[in-house]
Amino acid sequence: MIDSTHTYSIFEYMHWGLSVQQGRFDKNSGSIEFDEEKRVGKVDLLIDANSVSTGSSLFDTALRSASFFETDVYPSIQFKSENFLFDDANKVIAIEGDLTIKGTRKKVRFELTHFHCRFMPLYFKTACGANGYAKILRSEFGLGRYAPFVSDEVTLRFAIEAIKE
Repeated sequence: MIDSTHTYSIFEYMHWGLSVQQGRFDKNSGSIEFDEEKRVGKVDLLIDANSVSTGSSLFDTALRSASFFETDVYPSIQFKSENFLFDDANKVIAIEGDLTIKGTRKKVRFELTHFHCRFMPLYFKTACGANGYAKILRSEFGLGRYAPFVSDEVTLRFAIEAIKE
């Protein structure tokens, strides 16, 4: 099960050509299943869209509105993987699956910069963690307001940890 205290979903975008800005979603839940020997795995990540956090309560409210995430109608964002991709050394290098935002589902490939499982003495259980990123066009998910002044391309990043139950 995903450890919500060590899991964050982050988005980055170019703000009016001035700087790359970041925001994140603070509430994430779901699961990771992984079998290294069989070279299979899946991720089910559920993101609470109301937990958007940019450091500005005014901007957070705008992002929750119908102009962007419309959280009163679409309270969550979901990623469900279809498969893990491995390199020749049996290392997980990417995860492919469906990303659903505002009721629109698109195929997305998250490139992994890190994936590792190990025994965690603090929990007396095995845990897996990963970091990855994907680029999407927000207009494809009904989030295109202010494009192209605010970049249509958004980089999604995640830091995720899950503890075996």
